[in-house]
Amino acid sequence: MSFLNYLISGISLGSVYAIIALGYTMVYGIAKMLNFAHGDIIMVGAYVVFIAMSNAGIPAIPAVLISMLVCTVMGILIERVAYRPLRGAASPLAVLITAIGVSYLLQNLALLIFSSNTKSFTSVVNLPALKLAGGQLTISGETIVTIIACILIVVGLTTFINRTNPGQAMLAVSEDQGAAKLMGINVNATIALTFAIGSALAAIAGALLCSAYPSLTPYTGSMPGIKAFVAAVFGGIGSIPGAMIGGILLGVIEIFSKAYISAQIADAIVFAVLIVVLLVKPTGILGRPIQEKV
Repeated sequence: MSFLNYLISGISLGSVYAIIALGYTMVYGIAKMLNFAHGDIIMVGAYVVFIAMSNAGIPAIPAVLISMLVCTVMGILIERVAYRPLRGAASPLAVLITAIGVSYLLQNLALLIFSSNTKSFTSVVNLPALKLAGGQLTISGETIVTIIACILIVVGLTTFINRTNPGQAMLAVSEDQGAAKLMGINVNATIALTFAIGSALAAIAGALLCSAYPSLTPYTGSMPGIKAFVAAVFGGIGSIPGAMIGGILLGVIEIFSKAYISAQIADAIVFAVLIVVLLVKPTGILGRPIQEKV
């Protein structure tokens, strides 16, 4: 039963990576920029939940909703202040460097406010573990909620993109911002909405991640953010189903690497698998080749 336990743990961890990766893949797919501050928004969301539950005594679900609201506003502000002025920059490196700067800003603000001490995070999931096969296979409540949340978010986002006017506007902006503007689409508002959705998902991911691994520091979002970016590239950045597939595969590979090879080199194995995948299929599993216009 240990294999199944590891597999379920990998799917659970991968589901968190998938939720985070959706933020990366939406921003890149629509705005054509990499928001490397996304991982730190996860950390901010987790701190908001921690404060709401521990200090204010707010129940879990309202605390997560407050965290989503705070992260949504933060995402919109970051896009408006840091990224929008650079959207027409001659070099895409300007946006990339700014994103790294925003990431360090959020980390250092968290250090100033909360210090580097590790906080003990209270799980937002109040669901008993599911015991199967006479108790040999145990699935925690956090695992169940995380996997279900990932599936619902992917289905909801796909429906939103394909069936609503704002979603169709996102697709249009993704194809050609200039043409979308000529068709009357508010490109700035569409990109801001994309950042808002991605940041709200980061808040959910932060709550679920810290519920499964109950410790919180200003650096909590750094490595999961990088791994989620890897998952987005792995699955095909710009593809919502690809982000889910990439995240789950990454989580399974990481857990199996820790269980059967070495916990010390598990991260190295994850990045090595990414390199192999990109050598074989540079666009990722579900990515599409981009035709450059000349």
